Amino acid sequence: MSKSENVHVVMLPWSAFGHLIPFSNLSLALAELGGIHVSFISTPKNIQRLPKVSPNLTHLVKLVEFPLPSLDDNTLLPEDAEASVDLPLEKIQYLKVAYDLLREPIKKFIADQKPDWIIVDFFQNWIVEIAEAYNIPIIHFSVFSAASRAFLIAARASGPMPESLTLPVSEKLHFPSTLAYRSYEAAELFSLSFQEDASGESYAQRSAKVLRACRAVAIRSCNEFEGDYLDAMHKLISKPIIPIGLLSPPSCVDLNINRDQSWQRILKWLNQQNFQSVLFVGLGSECKPSKDQVYEIAHGIELSKLPFLWILQKPKWSSTTSNDVDPLPEGFRARNAEKGVVHIGWARQKEILAHSSIGGALVQGGLGSIVETLQHGHVLVVLPFVHDQGLNARLIVEKGFGIEVERNEENGSFTRKDIAKALMYAMVSEEGKEMRERARKAIDVFGDIQLQTSYIVSFVEYLKNKGNKTMFCCPQGHG
Repeated sequence: MSKSENVHVVMLPWSAFGHLIPFSNLSLALAELGGIHVSFISTPKNIQRLPKVSPNLTHLVKLVEFPLPSLDDNTLLPEDAEASVDLPLEKIQYLKVAYDLLREPIKKFIADQKPDWIIVDFFQNWIVEIAEAYNIPIIHFSVFSAASRAFLIAARASGPMPESLTLPVSEKLHFPSTLAYRSYEAAELFSLSFQEDASGESYAQRSAKVLRACRAVAIRSCNEFEGDYLDAMHKLISKPIIPIGLLSPPSCVDLNINRDQSWQRILKWLNQQNFQSVLFVGLGSECKPSKDQVYEIAHGIELSKLPFLWILQKPKWSSTTSNDVDPLPEGFRARNAEKGVVHIGWARQKEILAHSSIGGALVQGGLGSIVETLQHGHVLVVLPFVHDQGLNARLIVEKGFGIEVERNEENGSFTRKDIAKALMYAMVSEEGKEMRERARKAIDVFGDIQLQTSYIVSFVEYLKNKGNKTMFCCPQGHG
């Protein structure tokens, strides 16, 4: 890999942890497997919250901190907010405004460093002019599934209206696909993605500009999972589509390593449960369910009578300046003390999913959670909330790896019975047996580290050959 040791890549992720972590994982993989020099750019607080760079890679991976500029009106963006997880949904547009102010310092950094490549998220479309000024090629790294990207590109071509997002786009994809947004999802997504916000641009406008200017699209996927949608993406944008693998975390983890007290409590309980009997519940840090939604999820879990481990992020509505309120229904903890464990706050999700007592997972449909769950062959129950999660839920159903919780088609509401029905179908019903078996077989793709590593190695070759290879233009193999 001697050629690649001289290759310098600048990584520019958006300030959401569903983006920061895959960008970080890709940075470490490029350094470890290809000896590539990486400058990873973000804000100080975000970098502090990312996994530390291994000492044997610090000479290759540089974490470059740019303080997030403050806005003239300090009521728009809290002083300590540097990522979307720190903010309610309506405030994220002001994070975009602040991040756009990093354009000039990042331009100076690019001018000084003159990297060989800039690998950029969809948000920072102003990098296009900077890259052109210094003749540096751009690769757009998409942390979303190929299915969701292909759908949105095809739907946008039909005219961006909420109604167009509710219709499958099989004709434009050139193969049968059931993917589409529900009507209650489409209205919100249209507002979030296709309408201008306080930054003066929509997500769709930013993404389209980056797609037009990039040399290629690298995407967190593989042919064995989404070969059909990768093919469709290439046909839709006529640019190389480079699957870089699923960036699966290490499948072998030491569950008995000495951790904090909360982990020891969780591990002790898991060790007492039967093989593949426990439901893991984790909706991620970006998901912000309402009180009614948390209560219905809780009652649904209780109705299912399944043993469960629930990792619940502390909702804003359960905290006040004077005291904290239990986010769970009254009596829930006492009634389920023997049946399950609820942990409020961050927990070691990768280690939990690796435990032999876990049999399935209730997740929100983010690609990261899907990958981590299928890596261990657990069946999925998907309860999508925002952005691409609805399309990912339908992709999982389409591939036969799980089930989606039924919702009211008009307003997206769900009941405890909807939750319980989906959980029991996936985890214990005779009808769900084939689905569970298919999910277990997914280990052959999601858990095959050698297979996933081969995609990174190919990407390294692409980078060090300055993008001259054409091997990625037409992905082969269908999931």
